[in-house]
Amino acid sequence: MEKKDKVLFFDTTLRDGEQSPGASMNLKEKLLVANQLAALGVDIIEAGFPISSPGDFEAVKTIAQQVKGSVIAGLCRASEKDIKVCWDAIKYTKKPRIHIFIATSDLHIEKKLQKTRAQVLDMAVKAVKYGKSFCPDIEFSAEDAGRSDMDYLCKVVEAVIDAGAKTVNIPDTVGYTMPAEFGTKIAEIKRRVPNINKAVISVHCHNDLGLAVANSLAAIENGARQTECTINGIGERAGNASLEEIVMALTVRPRYYNVGHSINTKEIYKTSKLVSNLTGIAVQVNKAIVGANAFAHEAGIHQDGVLKDRETYEIMNPKDVGIPENSLVLGKHSGRHAFFKRIKDLGYKLSVETMELLFEKFKILADKKKVIFDDDIIALIEEDSASGCEIFSLEYVSATSGTGTIPTATVKISKNEKPAKPGTSEKIKSVSLQEAACGTGPVDAAYKAIDKITGMNLKLSDYSLRAVSSGEDALGEVQLKAEYNGMIYSGKGTSTDIVEASVKAYMQAVNKAKTFNKKIKAEC
Repeated sequence: MEKKDKVLFFDTTLRDGEQSPGASMNLKEKLLVANQLAALGVDIIEAGFPISSPGDFEAVKTIAQQVKGSVIAGLCRASEKDIKVCWDAIKYTKKPRIHIFIATSDLHIEKKLQKTRAQVLDMAVKAVKYGKSFCPDIEFSAEDAGRSDMDYLCKVVEAVIDAGAKTVNIPDTVGYTMPAEFGTKIAEIKRRVPNINKAVISVHCHNDLGLAVANSLAAIENGARQTECTINGIGERAGNASLEEIVMALTVRPRYYNVGHSINTKEIYKTSKLVSNLTGIAVQVNKAIVGANAFAHEAGIHQDGVLKDRETYEIMNPKDVGIPENSLVLGKHSGRHAFFKRIKDLGYKLSVETMELLFEKFKILADKKKVIFDDDIIALIEEDSASGCEIFSLEYVSATSGTGTIPTATVKISKNEKPAKPGTSEKIKSVSLQEAACGTGPVDAAYKAIDKITGMNLKLSDYSLRAVSSGEDALGEVQLKAEYNGMIYSGKGTSTDIVEASVKAYMQAVNKAKTFNKKIKAEC
């Protein structure tokens, strides 16, 4: 039997994906995502852009030190300073990659770089050679290749391969090309570049016209063997090609594409939920593969067909992408064994201490709800994962509102004055603070009371509320974004009480803002 080619998956959620407005993550959150990407089976993880900020450098360095299995890449411009800083961040991993880029379209060369084609070609070659002096695995990206002159693009690709690039990336940086056009471009590069067999052709497609996945698949059909993408398709402007959609297209249509991959598809749903939770970017309900309605059937004809044979209306089994089934009902009488087993069945590997803490939260929730669904449990797990460094923690909130009544809220918060040292039995030293406030509604009043206590006064820029599970007593999930000192921070909270969920979400954003502005380090 003929051996299939393999498509490498290069995930840039932590670099391009994090460039989505309001999607910034702290070091702990980036490490959570990176470890999950490794569990997903991603071949290359682009951990960040090290020279862009000290925080990004530390995140890339920590990921390089701690994440195993995947190649760890850092992005850099075609300059010696960028390349050296990138290497200093990624050199700790067993599989480092330096990813160098420079624009090759005439528009970018003339307007942005203010250089000539010859100068850009020289810069590209010198950068690759310099990067090669540190690291054998060099990737070169021709930014805005989708709008680059074909003769010049081929010339640059040939030159950087001669200089030592093992991967050449052809990005559709602004999502301009059409699938047939982009496929032809890849085929032309394969045909016209004489040394192309010495490098892997990669593609990086943006979704400005909604064609990122289609363009990526067209490129794979025409010989690209690396695709650059993000979880849930997040990224600059309209986003990037969605990893889960490309993976499942190759998986569902193996005879059509005749290529293999290393992605563990059963980790897709968990990865999607984690990224959505940490970035605060909700997945649209009709999103392919991971949306809430992706495997839902309401029409009678569809329901009848699925009951007779699932394949009548489902081309994928939800279990294949790790979507849990609402089959095991948990309630307030359930014990630790059933709860811990369900967590393991859902695919989570947590410490005993973490599961004990989650069990306490589960029992509190079970007193408020008749039944606990899988989505309730996932919400508790993800909320716990995203908690980060808690400078402020909620003790209680009480709110009153009604017709003819001025909405008021009283909030009591613990301020942790001195975090306990990791690995010790030392307890966190804290002080309780309480304030009351009036507002346009109970949530607004609670937020104003929190602002009084913290003295921070975040400006809310986005707020959404949705039910994450079934029934009249469904768990409510609040996701929000708030601005502080020119930066946007996300928060997420869950509760059967929407005021409590709203306060939890706001508190998470407050803690992130306080952590960032106090420059608290990785142990938080």
